[in-house]
Amino acid sequence: MPFNVPPNLIPSDASPEWMNKGDNAWQLTAATLVGLQSVPGLVILYGSIVKKKWAVNSCFMALFAFAAVLVCWVGWAYQMSFGETFLPFIGRPGVASLRASYLVERAFAGKFPNATMIFFQFVFAAITLILIAGALLGRMNFYAWMVFVPVWLTCSYTVGAYSIWCPDGWLAKKGIIDFSGGYVIHLSSGVAGFTAAYWVGPRESNDRERFPPNNILLMLLGAGLLWMGWTGFNGGDPYMASRDASLAVINTHICAAMSLLTWLFLDIIFFEKPSVIGATQGMITGLVCITPAAGVVQSWAAIIMGLLSGSIPWFTMMVVHKQVSLLKQIDDTMAVFHTHAVAGSLGGILTGFFAEPRLNRIYFDLTEGWQHYIGLAYGLKTGRVTDGLHQMGIQLLGILFVVVWNIVITSLICVVIRLVIPLRLSEEDLEIGDEAVHGENAYALWGDGEKHLENSKHHGLDEFSVATDGSSFR
Repeated sequence: MPFNVPPNLIPSDASPEWMNKGDNAWQLTAATLVGLQSVPGLVILYGSIVKKKWAVNSCFMALFAFAAVLVCWVGWAYQMSFGETFLPFIGRPGVASLRASYLVERAFAGKFPNATMIFFQFVFAAITLILIAGALLGRMNFYAWMVFVPVWLTCSYTVGAYSIWCPDGWLAKKGIIDFSGGYVIHLSSGVAGFTAAYWVGPRESNDRERFPPNNILLMLLGAGLLWMGWTGFNGGDPYMASRDASLAVINTHICAAMSLLTWLFLDIIFFEKPSVIGATQGMITGLVCITPAAGVVQSWAAIIMGLLSGSIPWFTMMVVHKQVSLLKQIDDTMAVFHTHAVAGSLGGILTGFFAEPRLNRIYFDLTEGWQHYIGLAYGLKTGRVTDGLHQMGIQLLGILFVVVWNIVITSLICVVIRLVIPLRLSEEDLEIGDEAVHGENAYALWGDGEKHLENSKHHGLDEFSVATDGSSFR
């Protein structure tokens, strides 16, 4: 029996006049690149940068978050982030994202349907939760994480996204510039991760004192996927395959490369070793720093931003962290406070300084009023100092809002969850790791694999047996 679609549900024209096929194709491609940053990018990065006993748990925290966010996103969170106004800082919850009639309509921005926009915005929401996980690796109760993800997405991420990215958001109306998530994603994940780490507590003392990667080569593979995926991260935010998208992409890679080299040389000068992990951190801080500015600054500014993002977070991580008691007390496994909160704040401030008025006009697609989007550097150059200071003030206001909101909301979420579920694993589970939490090991090979299969609570693989020399299967 043929499937008959009501004529009022799906437009007869599969490619209506308002849709640009090139823009739609690029937006879907950019979204997929961002998705690959998480799965497999951060899954691999997390699973390889931790001790062997935490590889499965670290990978699975990222994988679970990716899946859980998608279900919540289409269920209600997208409408809270980009839908009808409920309050000046959040949209009205709704299930419109599940209706085909809504999905094929034109999105609030760009020349593509809502379905494309929802998918594109989903991968940003997902990676934010996965970045928070980086601060909690090696000790958070997985069941508590399963609750934390949808609740934090609903109560915190949607507020930042609506306030800054939705045209009706209060910070958007004030003229904040956050090209691709320096505030919404990186600052919020850095602050939320650091706050959650405080409530969850530290890793086991042995893990905190020594936590070597189990596979640096795989770590570099994950980092490489993260870097290359940033082409879609920043290149997709003009919502079209435009010259501004091209500028955003080249600026992204320039800043990342400059930041990596800066961090590397600082490690060589002060520690006399060219650290691979350090270079990876520098790469990440460069990518984070350029994110709020990618398409609204010139490439010489991207180089300066790379120098600063490779040095200031390095200083806060290597010097300040060791001298401030609060920073030493909180166990931030992947140093997301430095790589995302510090680098994201730095990027937001530098955006307020280097934002070029003509590039802002292109990005915001304005025929009038674009003169108000001006970095302080250009305000000083053109005699519009007041406008430049105003932009800088809005950027600082955005930082203050994101920091305060995430500290308060993340703390409330953690306090409520721990009333029902322990946030931290037991000491016994912390000592054992993956086998205790999931009944699985990342490196259960040959002889160890036989032992693992015998003791595993998951018997679906018991029909297979592996000889110790790997020669036979049955």
